[in-house]
Amino acid sequence: MTTEFDLGALLAERGAERYELHTRHLNHQLPRMLRTIGFDKVYERAEGAYFWDADGNDYLDMLAGFGVMGLGRHHPVVRKALHDVLDASLADLTRFDCQPLPGLLAERLLSYSPHLDRVFFGNSGTEAVEGALKFARYATGKPRILYCEHAFHGLTTGSLSVNGEDGFRDGFAPLLPDTAVPLGDLDALEREVRKGDVAALIVEPVQGKGVYEAPPGYLRAAQELLHRHKALLIADEVQTGLGRTGRFYAYQHEDGVEPDLVCVAKALSGGYVPVGATVGKDWIFKKVYSSMDRVLVHSASFGSNAQAMAAGLAVLSVLESDEVVANAAATGESLRSRLAALVDKYELLAEVRGRGLMIGIEFGRPRSLKLRSRWTMLQAARKGLFAQMVVVPLLQRHRILTQVSGDHLEVIKLIPPLIIGEREVDRFVDAFTAVMDDAHEGGGLLWDFGKTLVRQAMAGR
Repeated sequence: MTTEFDLGALLAERGAERYELHTRHLNHQLPRMLRTIGFDKVYERAEGAYFWDADGNDYLDMLAGFGVMGLGRHHPVVRKALHDVLDASLADLTRFDCQPLPGLLAERLLSYSPHLDRVFFGNSGTEAVEGALKFARYATGKPRILYCEHAFHGLTTGSLSVNGEDGFRDGFAPLLPDTAVPLGDLDALEREVRKGDVAALIVEPVQGKGVYEAPPGYLRAAQELLHRHKALLIADEVQTGLGRTGRFYAYQHEDGVEPDLVCVAKALSGGYVPVGATVGKDWIFKKVYSSMDRVLVHSASFGSNAQAMAAGLAVLSVLESDEVVANAAATGESLRSRLAALVDKYELLAEVRGRGLMIGIEFGRPRSLKLRSRWTMLQAARKGLFAQMVVVPLLQRHRILTQVSGDHLEVIKLIPPLIIGEREVDRFVDAFTAVMDDAHEGGGLLWDFGKTLVRQAMAGR
């Protein structure tokens, strides 16, 4: 008997229930939050850097699914690779053979990582981090991992232990006995490694929360310090990797940095099939997998599946053939410099920072009395409300999707698809300028919405 399943018919029949289904069966706070800030849109289709609603209106995506959509949505090369691998009917995940696609993807990924030798494929960024933490502990025989304040490395228990934001950690203790150090503080790092029990430091070369970059020279000096004390450097490139910052890896902006382990995910998926990779040095892998008895000591049921491997191979092919990394560097510099030029124009705009197409726009306390009183009102209710006041009209009035960079941060993070060009830069800068003009006029809908956010923040207490 053949079972018929019509996905199109199911979506046509039940698609309009999307928000109600989430409310009943999934995280009920998500639709509540989306409705509160007016983000409860109904997107019908997507391609490249754009969404479209049922009325045919286009929306510019400056979020890229938190960085997953590095090539934009539904890239034709990745799509074709997935059709091809499904049509091939491969004998996938038998568990007792060696399929070619994982080896081919590892080979291609390692060609961009010349000082690294081996790859473990999992299913997500947090899983890539979990693997790196386990490998570092086992290879060094030491228990403790250092991480940086305000870091984000994932939300499973091991990666949560190296998460620098208390809001994510609260209520989930006990976690692993790991230790935070300030990003860029070599003295704090040295005090910890001198204790002799540190396996590794895990660090984002550019932190996702707030878009804070490691100071020049920090990564290399940290690497040398760690190696003197027989500890490892782990670079978390889950969001920054595969060209986001204008180099294949963000740590490559600093000469002489050669991490012992690198975590990769997000953009490697092509936006289709979840995949994560822990990339590391040969001696580390050989120590973890030291005998046939330990062949499955670290494994993943869906790791190295054919669909994910095909997507990853297609992504790396497009990155090279379409010069995507160079585009991210050039377009990112254009966007960052044009936004930075507005700092002197708008007193609410404090700083624009970042590398490539990973840009942070930070707001700060204004000078003029009228604006300062309104800013103080927002800060008293909840830090981060002004940034949310900017994000909402960018979507509602200008159909541009962005995000506040973290809880209690007055920072908007831009991580658009790496394929955008000057047309998208023009559209964002024009829209952002219009929103900032409105904010500095001191009245109108923007500040009315701010009052609504204040009331909601106070009620939430």
